[in-house]
Amino acid sequence: MPRPSTKEGLILAANEGFRALWALIDSLSEEERAAEFRFDEKLLQKEVHWARDKGLRDVLVHLYEWHLLLLRFVKSNSAGERLPFLPPPYNWKNYALMNIAFFEKHQQTPYAQAEALLRGSHGTVLALIEGFSNEELFERGHFAWLSGTTLGSYCVSVTSSHYDWAMKKIKAHKKAFAGRNDALRAL
Repeated sequence: MPRPSTKEGLILAANEGFRALWALIDSLSEEERAAEFRFDEKLLQKEVHWARDKGLRDVLVHLYEWHLLLLRFVKSNSAGERLPFLPPPYNWKNYALMNIAFFEKHQQTPYAQAEALLRGSHGTVLALIEGFSNEELFERGHFAWLSGTTLGSYCVSVTSSHYDWAMKKIKAHKKAFAGRNDALRAL
């Protein structure tokens, strides 16, 4: 699916991505949901997040925390309080450290709570999007605080694009889990 460029497309992609994410999660057995991620060495060396997230809960709270970034960013800037999208001391060069902080923050968060947090924040983000016009979301320069990009671009990044990222990770977990079970059965 192409990257959304309209309000209607953004809402559709966000909702379809969210439904697909939960359909994938619902397809996991309880054992797969509870299992620790164990990816092959190639994936672990590819990007930091492959080693960072240890299980499904970590993926869900990651998505939740990025929803909160968007909500805080829009609320603050809409009220005239200039805040960057990434909270200090983070920036686009070191945001991996922020993601690690999110991971550490939620190590005591139970899976059921992570699920509830994400479901709730998705609804809040969609309500936020609904409150803006197509022009406000996708017209460059509409809001000075966006520094030349569009609000819709941020919204796509924390919804449909991030849901795609999560599904890739969960599919890799499902494949690795099945491979481990096949290896155990062969013994």
